[in-house]
Amino acid sequence: MPQPKRLDPSPSPRELYGAELRHQREGAGLSQEDLGARMFVSGSFVGQLEAGIRRMQPEYAHLADEILQTDGFFVRNLAGAMTSPYEHHFADVVEFEGLARSIKDWAPDLVPGLLQTEAYTRAVIRAYDTVVADDVVEGRMASRQARARIFDDPARPRYWVILDEVVVRRPVGGPHAMAEQLRHIAGLVHRHRIIAQVLPLSEGAHAGLDGLFKLMTFEDAPPLAYVQGAETGRLLDDPAVVTRCTLTYDLLGAAALSPAASLALVEQAAEEYEHAYGARSEDRDLA
Repeated sequence: MPQPKRLDPSPSPRELYGAELRHQREGAGLSQEDLGARMFVSGSFVGQLEAGIRRMQPEYAHLADEILQTDGFFVRNLAGAMTSPYEHHFADVVEFEGLARSIKDWAPDLVPGLLQTEAYTRAVIRAYDTVVADDVVEGRMASRQARARIFDDPARPRYWVILDEVVVRRPVGGPHAMAEQLRHIAGLVHRHRIIAQVLPLSEGAHAGLDGLFKLMTFEDAPPLAYVQGAETGRLLDDPAVVTRCTLTYDLLGAAALSPAASLALVEQAAEEYEHAYGARSEDRDLA
């Protein structure tokens, strides 16, 4: 069960909301399990609300006010508890990433956000919106980097990514940024924190041509699939959809290079980008 997070000097509205929920629960003499039973959720669910991991939903806010007799506090302040720095269609995905037992990403175009370095992320944001203000870019970048904190836990989630080789070959941010990005992925593999495979360009037609998706499994909840399009995305728990995505991922994994061969390709590409960056630097010095 998640332990209550220690609030930093600048807690978010969601953290403050969770802290108040914990305060009111303890004042009522209830354990997380006690409150969860009355809200028809698990004690760990309550712990996640108190830690600010989960966003409070309206039905739970009403129940909390009723059970804890807080005169509508949790309903009135629900907006703060639902705040997220992420786009509306993606906010729940980030929440579930933090709760997942395993995550599998299929990446046909870009390095997945969980694995992106700052330079790579900055280049992606700038390419998508060329006139966005610098402070907005930095805010978006910080939010994306914050997601990677799930890797601070050495055991979970179990993370597996399959990269189309085009992701490795496309020089997002230039050769220096790409070398850094590929070294970051290789480092996570060497630390046994992730599994990475590369689907070679020579494979031709393959099962993942419909686009990117993410599969997530949980200890006490059904698996989810996330599919994304332009300015939109959907979290799906339909068993038929999850089964189809799982089969697609299995087919991609079977067609991809082995993890060892994939690591060798990623590291070789990083060296090539480093050499290209060095050559450019020499040319600038000579000029």
